[in-house]
Amino acid sequence: MKTNFLSRRRFLDRFSTCASAPLLLPLLSRATLAAEGDTPPLRFLFVLEGNSVPPKQVCPSDIPFVERAQRKAFTEHSLTHAELPTALKPIESFRDRLTVIQGLSGRMCSGGHSSDHGALGAYHANQGRNIKSATVDCLIGQAHPGIRQNLVLGISSDSNKVVDFNCSASARGRSMATIMHPSVAYTQLFGAVAQGAAGDAFRARRHLVDHMKDDVRRARRELGSIEKNKIDTYLSAFETLGTTSQRLIEARDRVANVDPGLTDKYASTVETDRLDAHFELATAAFVGGLTNCATIASGVGFPNFNITFTGLGIQTGKHPIGHALYDEEDATGWTQSEKIRAYHFRLIARTMERLQAIPEGDGTMLDNTVIVYLSDGAETHHSQCFEWPFVILGNANGRLNAGRYLQFPDYGLDGHRTINAIHETLLHLAGISQGLFGTIDPNLDESMHRGPLETLLT
Repeated sequence: MKTNFLSRRRFLDRFSTCASAPLLLPLLSRATLAAEGDTPPLRFLFVLEGNSVPPKQVCPSDIPFVERAQRKAFTEHSLTHAELPTALKPIESFRDRLTVIQGLSGRMCSGGHSSDHGALGAYHANQGRNIKSATVDCLIGQAHPGIRQNLVLGISSDSNKVVDFNCSASARGRSMATIMHPSVAYTQLFGAVAQGAAGDAFRARRHLVDHMKDDVRRARRELGSIEKNKIDTYLSAFETLGTTSQRLIEARDRVANVDPGLTDKYASTVETDRLDAHFELATAAFVGGLTNCATIASGVGFPNFNITFTGLGIQTGKHPIGHALYDEEDATGWTQSEKIRAYHFRLIARTMERLQAIPEGDGTMLDNTVIVYLSDGAETHHSQCFEWPFVILGNANGRLNAGRYLQFPDYGLDGHRTINAIHETLLHLAGISQGLFGTIDPNLDESMHRGPLETLLT
C-alpha cells in the first residue's frame, strides 16, 4: 500500500503544473483512490426550498396520511412498492435510496414565512440578524473541503440580485453569501483556472475544456491501471459546461413571452433556467472535487421567496400560492405547489443520474453522496414549526437505512424528535458528531434534540 501511495503521489505531482490542475487533479486523485480501494469522504447536497413543504405532499398515496395530532407512536413503511406522490415521482427510479421523514419539530426556529439560517442551523435566526453558530452544511464543508469548503447557490424573486445572505453561516455572526446569478457562480468556480479568457464566463468554459482535453490525454497515457472510460466520464461532466445547454428537462411548459433565443440558461432571467444551471454547477463542482458540500436555496428568506415559476407555465407567485394551499374550494394553489416541487426533484434526479454514471471506489459517486431536501419554512405558509418534513436521498455507502417512510410521534410525546437530531445525524455520517447541534426548544426534553437518529442508520 505504501508503494501504491508513493506512486500515486509522484503521478499527481507531475500533473500539478498543468493549466487545468486545480480542476483536473481532484479527478485524477479520485481515480487513483478508486484504483487502490480507498474510500472518499461523503459529499452532501442540501436543497432548500422556500415557502414550506406540506407534509401530505411527500406522503405516498397508498400510505395513509396521519395528521400530526393523531401521531401517537413512531411508525415506518417500506417504499419498495409504494405509489410515490406527484412531487416525488421524478425520483421513482431511486426509491431504494429514498427516505421520507415526517414529524420532526423545529420550534427553536423563528417560523413565519421563513426560518432563514435556522433551517440549517436549528436556532432562531431572526431574519439573519442573530446567527448563533455555523449551519450544518458549513460544518460539513469545513471538515471535508475540496478546493473550496462550501458552495451556496440560489434563486430569488429579485432577478437582479447577485448575492443574498439567507440560509448558510460559516460561524457565529458570519452568514455565507448565496450566489444568485449562475454566470457569476461559474466565474467564481471556473474562471480562475481559465486563464486568458477575460471576463466572459462562456468563453472561459470553452477555454478550460480545451486545456482539460490535452491534460486528460496525458493522464490516459500515464494511468495504465485506470480504465479509460473512467477519465472520459469525469471529463464529460465538464464538457456540458462548454457547449450551449440542451434542455435535459424537456417536459416543462414554456411561456409565450419568453424569447426562444435565450437558450443559454447561464444568462437567462427565467427562474427555472437559473435553478437548472445551479444544479448543473453544483454537480460539476462535485465531480471536479471543487467542494464536498453544496447548498441550493430556491427562493429562501423573506421577502425574496415570492418567485413566480413562469418557466413552468405558472403565473402566480409562491406567496399567494402559499396562502391558497388549503383552499378547500379551489385546489389550484395545491396543484401549482406540487408542480414546482416536482421540478426541484426532477433536477435532483438528474444530479443523481450523473453521479451514478461516474465510477468511484467500488461503486459510483452517488454511493458516496447524500442529498437532503427541506424547506426553510417547515410545514405551512405561516409556519409555527411543529413539524418539518425532510426528504433524504442516498444510502451513504450503506450507512443509511433507506427505502422507508418514517413518521415520528407528535410534538412532546414520547419518541418525538427535533430537527437538531436529523442535522446531528448528518454530522455523524460526516464523522464530526457533536451530540447536540443547534439550540434546544425549552418546552421539550433535551434528549429529543440529541442525535443521531439511530433508526436512520444501518
